[in-house]
Amino acid sequence: MTEQAARTKRSLLPWPVLRQLADGDILGRGRSVRSRKTDEVEPRTATADRVARSVCPYCAVGCGQNVFVKDDKVVQIEGDPDSPVNRGRLCPKGSASKNLVTSELRQTTVKYRRPYGTEWEELDLHTAMDMVADRVVRTRRDSWQDFDEHDRKVRRTMGIASLGGATLDNEENYLIKKLFTAMGAIQIENQARI
Repeated sequence: MTEQAARTKRSLLPWPVLRQLADGDILGRGRSVRSRKTDEVEPRTATADRVARSVCPYCAVGCGQNVFVKDDKVVQIEGDPDSPVNRGRLCPKGSASKNLVTSELRQTTVKYRRPYGTEWEELDLHTAMDMVADRVVRTRRDSWQDFDEHDRKVRRTMGIASLGGATLDNEENYLIKKLFTAMGAIQIENQARI
């Protein structure tokens, strides 16, 4: 039995505020406010096999995260105290990012709904990528402009745009910008700037 549990069990002062006053812990930051249950709790991170460092995928801030792994499964995600960006803190979305990778509701297959269809169907990745590539090529061809309304040479497509997400790093954004510019798209934006 811990010291706090023993003291609480035999104490005639069951309320924390009474123990605070009796112990001289006016601000309530000492042992007088700890419960027996608090003393028995073990952190989820104590049983982890290893810790992987990551970056929160939600916004453009780039908060560092420590991903605690046990038996090749994520057991907890917490803020990285060594990160100069967030110094170990996470917002509510970042704190809940464990669900992003461990939820049984997470989609892991490609879903497709045909035009005028009412149901989703699964496609293999190769088929889905071919469909996307075919549509990009067709849209570029159908919406290509060599000249604008003032007869200026523009060589562009207004039918393709890109809106990147904050989960992309600088290198990925650089390559996306190059790819879309090479295709002639001029509407290229990133969620981090909006």
